[in-house]
Amino acid sequence: MGREQWKKIWVGSAGNMVEWFDWFVYASFAVYFADAFFPKGNDTANLMNTMGIFAVGFFMRPVGGWLLGRVGDRRGRKAALTLTVTLMSVSAILIAVAPTYAVAGYGGIAVLLVARMLQGLSVGGEYAASATYLTEASTPERRGFASSFQYVSMTAGQLLGLALQIILQRSMSEQALHSWAWRIPFIVGALGAGIVFYLRRNMLETDVYAEDDTRTDPDRGTMKALWAHKREAFLVMALTMGGTVAYYTYTTYLTKYLSGTAGLSKPTASLVSFCALFLFMCLQPLAGRLSDRIGRRPLLITFALGSTFLTVPIMTLLKHAGSFWPALGLSLLALVVVTGYTSINACVKAELFPTGIRALGVALPYAIANALFGGTAEYVALWFKNGGIESGYYWYVSGCAAVSLVVYLTMRETRTIDLHRVGKEAGDGTGERVLAS
Repeated sequence: MGREQWKKIWVGSAGNMVEWFDWFVYASFAVYFADAFFPKGNDTANLMNTMGIFAVGFFMRPVGGWLLGRVGDRRGRKAALTLTVTLMSVSAILIAVAPTYAVAGYGGIAVLLVARMLQGLSVGGEYAASATYLTEASTPERRGFASSFQYVSMTAGQLLGLALQIILQRSMSEQALHSWAWRIPFIVGALGAGIVFYLRRNMLETDVYAEDDTRTDPDRGTMKALWAHKREAFLVMALTMGGTVAYYTYTTYLTKYLSGTAGLSKPTASLVSFCALFLFMCLQPLAGRLSDRIGRRPLLITFALGSTFLTVPIMTLLKHAGSFWPALGLSLLALVVVTGYTSINACVKAELFPTGIRALGVALPYAIANALFGGTAEYVALWFKNGGIESGYYWYVSGCAAVSLVVYLTMRETRTIDLHRVGKEAGDGTGERVLAS
């Protein structure tokens, strides 16, 4: 890859890192600020309420996917990426200054809710804009490798959040963390977003978008155009289902599971998550490059098989891990399985749609699937736990993966698709449809 290509990958993914830092620290620091916005009482119930607001952000993602996907298809990938990081910066500032229940009653919850709605809008568009940009900015034989940096950047954001959490846990008292120090990561996130905003203002548009011959089409980036590719849209939703549930189970929920169920201390649980996520991040480009050689479907099928049949034993063993090393080994095993999905799902979805509807085509179906399955994953897990049947959640994750497995087995390979010709008549078989007949 040349210097120009690496620059596009860096700028396209840097904002993704900041966005997912802000997104992740809400989940990881929820154990500290959950009681700040609700009346004193049941700690599990307060955490469930806080994660319920977390889920609201996911339900705003389809709106963000529609709005920012439309911007990305009609105004360019650069415009969409700049807007997403602006929204994320505002949301981080709002959370950082939100008043507690003791100060403003339920007014603090209102501020928190607005901030999460803005985060949902932002991330709903960021995923598709970033996936589209990284896929289009790479050469055809390296699309899997380039798009894998989306989850490298997402995981890097989570690692930064976890690193900050570990530092705060080791340098501040529990009382300080519950009282005011939980605001620090949101201030950091707002500052990082400002830096990325500057970088994205000077980023380069992709050649695929700039050279598209349908840029004057009035239906470009509209629901009408998306409906013409409804089969691909439903495919995105179905192939996302299992991956997003597994991903959020072993990333954002993992720390709480290790501390709340497995009995590890909060610092130990955070350290396990940090180490596992770091190794997971390093695997993404390797798996992405492998998909450029052997195709996308083998990796997706491997993920679905592993998640379907290994989730229950992994989660059961994690419950009894008891210490750092067993917990790390099991967490890493789970994330190796998830890599089959995370490393390449961005480019697979982008490869399904023509240029004029690519951002919206990826954004809206993916955001809907995330709202239904990813955003609710932690809440469902806590619901099972609160009901005394926590193992039911393990089977839920396996079932979602099994549904996606059927999709992976019946879809066609997308690796050889020409992004310039998707949706057009092509005599070489690289045209519109990637669904099995």
